[in-house]
Amino acid sequence: MRALLVAVLVSALGQSAPPRPNVIVVLVDDLGATDLGYAGSPFFRTPHIDKLAAGGMTFTRAYSACTVCSPTRAALLTGKYPARLHVTDWIAGHKRPFAKLLPPDWTMHLAHEEVTVAELLKKEGYATASIGKWHLGDDKHAPETHGFDRNVAGTAKGSPPSYFSPYKLPTMADGPKGESLTERLTEEAVAFIRENREKPFFLYLPHYTVHTPLQAKPEVVEKYKASARPDAPQRNPVYAAMVESLDDSMGRLVAALEELALSEKTLVIFTSDNGGLMSSTTNLGLRAGKGSAWEGGVRVAGIASWPGTIKPGRRCDAPVITMDWFATIAELAGAKPPPTDGVSLAPLLTGRGDVPDRPLYWHYPHYHPGGATPYSAILDGGWRLVEFFEDGRLALHDLREDPLEANDLAAAKPDKARELRAKLEAWRRSVGAQMPVPNPAHDPAKDTPRSKN
Repeated sequence: MRALLVAVLVSALGQSAPPRPNVIVVLVDDLGATDLGYAGSPFFRTPHIDKLAAGGMTFTRAYSACTVCSPTRAALLTGKYPARLHVTDWIAGHKRPFAKLLPPDWTMHLAHEEVTVAELLKKEGYATASIGKWHLGDDKHAPETHGFDRNVAGTAKGSPPSYFSPYKLPTMADGPKGESLTERLTEEAVAFIRENREKPFFLYLPHYTVHTPLQAKPEVVEKYKASARPDAPQRNPVYAAMVESLDDSMGRLVAALEELALSEKTLVIFTSDNGGLMSSTTNLGLRAGKGSAWEGGVRVAGIASWPGTIKPGRRCDAPVITMDWFATIAELAGAKPPPTDGVSLAPLLTGRGDVPDRPLYWHYPHYHPGGATPYSAILDGGWRLVEFFEDGRLALHDLREDPLEANDLAAAKPDKARELRAKLEAWRRSVGAQMPVPNPAHDPAKDTPRSKN
């Protein structure tokens, strides 16, 4: 079956397709789209990630499937919109018992009925490992139940008790006192690569960093304290030290591939689960951040590196979204996936095609401390429309002229707003999106204060 699929791909492309690669997906937690040197940060130092970007393809309009983590993780592993999966908030979500709306009865785990990329690749002979944050359900829904041969450090929790040993993670033994969690996960990843260097492997490396609690090596923190400017938008020295630790770890991962002569046999995908958390960083040039309805909540870093196949220095300005990575990996591995909501970027990565024009959607029927009230959104061309469910308000922005989403054009362009809302409503019906409902216990006097959208 795999050989047939590869043959079809070769025929469709009109030339030799590259051999199926090893695949490494690095999913960083809460990393903002502009928290990296290559993406324009004047404060954070990321030479290894910058080198990875320069040697491959960068995606300037990469999007996460959700403004929070668990839904994006589910979308990456299945290739489906969170709304279709009914995994629409971080597990177990934020409680607002007196808010105007109640969230739907959503799913707080990754269902076993879904086919994950690990299950897909395992059938193709890949060794599989999940090393890092899981946050998609309890032990009954752990990585081992979703096609992963190995689970290191993955639990139901969304953040680690500590970034330094003792970690108190039941799925990973503590290291020497003071050992760095980010470094330990990288060591575990390199060990997995060494063990499986003679056969194809799929490594899912969802780092806990740079999620709270903000903790970093004191000597690295001091270095950033010395260079931080109090008036600069990005200035948190502890967060900066965590970003540097991530960068060092990426350097060690790439060095291991080079040492084992696996660089040209391995596709490395680097991205984040949502936009940067506003209390930790500033999403330069974007509105708001994690847990909001705006671009800062869903714009993320996007890098694909595959030396010898992806030409260095390539850049994609077309919008891409989390689910596309599932479709891409499946095609390059010669696997036949179930229907997905993403499009394969394989033709783009190999220089044989482009990203098709298509609208992208978000659905978040929840409240979040970061400012989001229940909403849906659509990105179509340069237009982005947000529909807020509390009052039916529409917000329309032309991102080509207004990337900061500062000028709401809903009243000035009602026809465009109605057109996009109709598309959004039709999409919700097509995926079976769950909607919030009126809350009979709504009490403005008792409701938790929140940021305004």
